Amino acid sequence: MTRVQIIIITLLSITACALILVLGYFTYRIYQSLATRPLGPALPFAGQTMPPLWTPTPGSESTPAGLVTLAPMVNDATNIPSAMCGGPDTINILVVGTDTRRDNYIYGLADAIRILRVDFVTPKVSILEFPRDLWVEIPHISDNLNGQNHEKLNQAYLYGQPGFRYWDNPSGGAGLLSLTLNLNFGAQIDHYIVVNMRTFVNIVNAVGGITVNIPDIEASNNTGLLIGDHDLDGEEALKVVRNRQGGTFERADNQNLVLCALREKLTKPKVITQIPGLIESFEDNVITDFTPEQFAQLACLGTKLPPQNIVFASFPVELFKQTREFDPVFDKRIYILDADFDIMRDYVMRFQNGSWPKPSIALPTATNEEETTVICQ
Repeated sequence: MTRVQIIIITLLSITACALILVLGYFTYRIYQSLATRPLGPALPFAGQTMPPLWTPTPGSESTPAGLVTLAPMVNDATNIPSAMCGGPDTINILVVGTDTRRDNYIYGLADAIRILRVDFVTPKVSILEFPRDLWVEIPHISDNLNGQNHEKLNQAYLYGQPGFRYWDNPSGGAGLLSLTLNLNFGAQIDHYIVVNMRTFVNIVNAVGGITVNIPDIEASNNTGLLIGDHDLDGEEALKVVRNRQGGTFERADNQNLVLCALREKLTKPKVITQIPGLIESFEDNVITDFTPEQFAQLACLGTKLPPQNIVFASFPVELFKQTREFDPVFDKRIYILDADFDIMRDYVMRFQNGSWPKPSIALPTATNEEETTVICQ
């Protein structure tokens, strides 16, 4: 090989390496851009930076946006473990199940309302259920309802959706429901996930169905299933979560039964390997402001969660009173739940700072404070 040929090959090799590096750099930048791009509009008050532990400032007033003024709690702990899976210390996620069976999200009431507190340090996931029939103040709707600003909590989502669009914000129903929860109960929500009934059915079917355990006669009466294990497909699981036979609170228990069963299925070794594909498959079928990277963090955390660290919480049943309220929209008295919102705000504050709930029992739930938490077995 001549000297000239050696020089040419050397230059070509250097050029090829440079091109590979440049291509790799731009590929990485494109990947980073896609991985960190939210899949939907952010919440109207997203982007707040809060330490893991917070408590309301005594005597504080709500801001014009309806946000609660918060002050950090003092924490002298040293050598605090770092967050797992590259996530933040904690995040609060609004999860909404809508009552529409169609593949779109134009309309729909919030059929199930949960706030998830995800702790990447412990790790732990706490899930708080809000009754959908609470009579609440909903911001931004009075101009469309002749001055009326109160409706059921589940309608906050509906009024924010494109079918109604009672407020002009890209986050739609999830954003308006988040503002409503914040205004009435002090809930601080960082992200949201909205799933309609059709997508819920598809998710259950995608993991090969679930096995629901009916522990006692009360749960049997509420679900319509016999005591014992039942293998359910998506449609059958949907019937359980929507069963109203026992009432509002029993229906929430039914939903927790199914969520526990779904969690158990998602932690099976065979399904864990399918989680990234499942997430990708349903990205276009849910409404969320998460990024693919954040979904990957949640999936990673799911593989590290011990069952006892997944806790379902409900407000004490005796806190609520079933009554009726005249609703000008329907021009009649409608069924609602009444409650002392100051007490509920205290529960929400403790939920968000991680001091409540504490795991105490397995399914089903009961009626006093010590017995309002549920752990997945």
